[in-house]
Amino acid sequence: MPRDIGPSLNERQFFQKALQENLRLDGRGFDQFRSLELDYGEEYGVADVRLGKTRVLTNISAEVTAPFPDRPFDGIFTITTELSPMTAPSFEVNRPSETELLLSRLLEKTLRRSQAIDTESLCLIAGSKVWSVRADVHILSHDGNLVDAACIGVIAALQHFRKPDTSTEGEEVTVYTLAEREPVPLSLLHFPLCVTFSFYGEAGETTLLDATIMEEQLRDGCVTIGMNRHGEVCQIAKLGGVPVNAVDLLQCTNLALVKVKDISALITKRLEEDAKKRDKGGLMAELSAENAR
Repeated sequence: MPRDIGPSLNERQFFQKALQENLRLDGRGFDQFRSLELDYGEEYGVADVRLGKTRVLTNISAEVTAPFPDRPFDGIFTITTELSPMTAPSFEVNRPSETELLLSRLLEKTLRRSQAIDTESLCLIAGSKVWSVRADVHILSHDGNLVDAACIGVIAALQHFRKPDTSTEGEEVTVYTLAEREPVPLSLLHFPLCVTFSFYGEAGETTLLDATIMEEQLRDGCVTIGMNRHGEVCQIAKLGGVPVNAVDLLQCTNLALVKVKDISALITKRLEEDAKKRDKGGLMAELSAENAR
């Protein structure tokens, strides 16, 4: 399997020297994210996230299907990731790399297992027909911290997505087009996000937030914390490396809460801006005026 070219000896020494002087190569603070940009596509459920030079495109789709036999009252929510060879030489088609497997598992634990989506609301006819919601995560550019960027993309796209309205008569389900009925948003129970910390040194005495690809290659350990803006921790993933004591982990959790609140506020702002763009005829303003009267 091909591998990415790692940092040279000079780059390693320069990086270690910079850390000793409390400096990062891109000039950021140790607890600072790169610039985060979020845009929505023309269709509902398409989110384009750019975290520094890392870029992730997420697309949400839904279709009516049969439920799992052991969960007849629940809809289906799946997450798929795609890392093409154009992103990095170590990625191969139809051969998941370690990076892709870790990304899929962390998204699964943070979003699906924490029940971010109310799957019961996706049920149309118990044991027969349910909505199957799928999130396709496409990595367009990899410059580190794929987990955080992908999680932001999925949560932002889920909040933006609208599924077609339906009506049920007996065992028949009618799915209406956008022209016939206004689509409806998904029922989300909470909005978890991931924040990844990288540790350096024999005892992990130095901690960096939102590591670039080079910082990831040189780190001695990492912790990914998944939590929502209410401070509820969904998962903590410690993927080997140097040990982390409880006090440091608690400090990371407190910092993660601050970052999650900031990112959640940005997503909400972008959703409001997108809603204003789509309200071309001023329908919402007209309805508000009628309600006021």
